[in-house]
Amino acid sequence: MSTYMANPQTVTRDWYVLDAAGKTLGKVAVEAAVLLRGKHKVTYTPHVDCGDHVIVINASKVVLTGKKLENKMYYHHTGYIGHMKKVKYGNLLKNKPVFVIKKAVKGMLPANTLGRAAFNRLHVYAGEEHLHAAQKPVAREF
Repeated sequence: MSTYMANPQTVTRDWYVLDAAGKTLGKVAVEAAVLLRGKHKVTYTPHVDCGDHVIVINASKVVLTGKKLENKMYYHHTGYIGHMKKVKYGNLLKNKPVFVIKKAVKGMLPANTLGRAAFNRLHVYAGEEHLHAAQKPVAREF
């Protein structure tokens, strides 16, 4: 019996919708990363991009546990000397909820061409409406 190895010609991509309302940020990001990589499929092959498209809705209603809204910080550097910027996750979640989800998912994907290709299939929306109804996405519970 031989081992099955998927190739790009045999990969079928489905569309899934994840509702982030009332869910913790980490749980939403983990489920999205698993679907984007294709690890939920029986035909998963590590060196082939066999993941699916993921739509995350209600990003503004995601929850952070504990005191992370006040204590957790997002740091970035502008490129100028001494210009390290920091923003509390509470403010970031209020102003840019899509960025918060994308940053969490991107950190769970591999830092190579497979991870970049998978990240391009992630679609995040702050509200309930999304633009991908024509693809007939399936709601995924987690």
